[in-house]
Amino acid sequence: MENRKKVAFYTLGCKLNFSETSTIARSFQDEGFDRVDFEEVADMYVINTCSVTENADKQFKQVVRKAMKLNDKAFVAAIGCYAQLKPEELANVDGVDLVLGATEKFKITDYINDLSKNDFGEVHSCEIEEADFYVGSYSIGDRTRAFLKVQDGCDYKCTYCTIPLARGISRSDELQNVLKNAKEISEQGIKEIVLTGVNIGDYGKGEFGNKKHEHTFLELVQSLDQVEGIERLRISSIEPNLLKNETIEFVAKSRTFVPHFHIPLQSGSNEILKLMKRRYLREVYTERVDKIREVMPDACIGVDVIVGFPGETDEHFLETYHFLNDLDISYLHVFTYSERDNTEAAEMEGIVPANVRAKRSKMLRGLSVKKRRAFYESQIGTNRTVLFEADNKEGYIHGFTENYVRVKTPWNPALANTLQEINLTKIDEDGSVRIEFAP
Repeated sequence: MENRKKVAFYTLGCKLNFSETSTIARSFQDEGFDRVDFEEVADMYVINTCSVTENADKQFKQVVRKAMKLNDKAFVAAIGCYAQLKPEELANVDGVDLVLGATEKFKITDYINDLSKNDFGEVHSCEIEEADFYVGSYSIGDRTRAFLKVQDGCDYKCTYCTIPLARGISRSDELQNVLKNAKEISEQGIKEIVLTGVNIGDYGKGEFGNKKHEHTFLELVQSLDQVEGIERLRISSIEPNLLKNETIEFVAKSRTFVPHFHIPLQSGSNEILKLMKRRYLREVYTERVDKIREVMPDACIGVDVIVGFPGETDEHFLETYHFLNDLDISYLHVFTYSERDNTEAAEMEGIVPANVRAKRSKMLRGLSVKKRRAFYESQIGTNRTVLFEADNKEGYIHGFTENYVRVKTPWNPALANTLQEINLTKIDEDGSVRIEFAP
């Protein structure tokens, strides 16, 4: 047993990446590797990259340095979106031995021979048109919730986004396979599944660019709601134009789907939305929020927004700020626009200076704190169910209610991965709701 090789993984970016890392890790375990934490000495380090922000590029180099510090003889492989978009750039990072693109990453164990270091990073990447097949994934054993991938790729042409270049066309898992994976997850005793993909509302398109939808997103949601053993299902991020009223109404009365939606807006200015080539105007967004509030008054609604897009004037930004301020939402994820190669936006005029982008970002982050606080205050006095996570953070165990209120209580390992009925009483200094269980 002493000869078993150790492999460690590091994931940058989104929930979809986490689900894929977990699946790839299981393929290593099938090949006789032992998985260890990234903080441990391993024979091989696999870094699943992201290309959405500039920071992700910088983070990659830091993660490689960290791996090399732990074991300078370890074999380092880069996979994921950044590896597809800029393989040569990653291959030139000191310490990197192997770079695999979008189609190759799931076959990573085929590319490994003796784990001896290469003089130069070896690249195996495809033309993105070749990424036309679907590989199902889910994360398990990494955390209390499981991320279940149902869809990959995107057919949208948003002018700021590299994801179609990194992940290819929109394609989906077969419904039976999603249900099989959900059942496997539930059998592991995991209480919550988060549905993930690049554009999950587009669920149903088959492989090989088949544009016909075999099933709709609503049918997926209805079928998953009937899987035995799952306590909670959560929809991660869904485009406003694809979140239909029927889905909202179904979630409101479903057995397992929780009242939490994360809906990208990107800008509250119709002019900027058109420049971004988004497929809706702000009026559609307002309709979605109003519909959710009508049938689920206590739902949590999260919003993605980009600041500093080319052509965004002070007036456009204030339009976004006031639009969000007036909207009955619960929190924001704020992204500062960064130029990405091979995107339309990178060629646009009206570049917003970096200091202005930073200032706008700070204003919206402040608004997010205010919105989250107001949402949490609206929940004080209500009875909720919290799913506790397994980490001891400074003497506390944390969890989330079904409508995504963050809760903490003094550390008690018996609570990990359990659902507890609670009454939300008071908000702590750190912004979470603190509760005490009777001894």
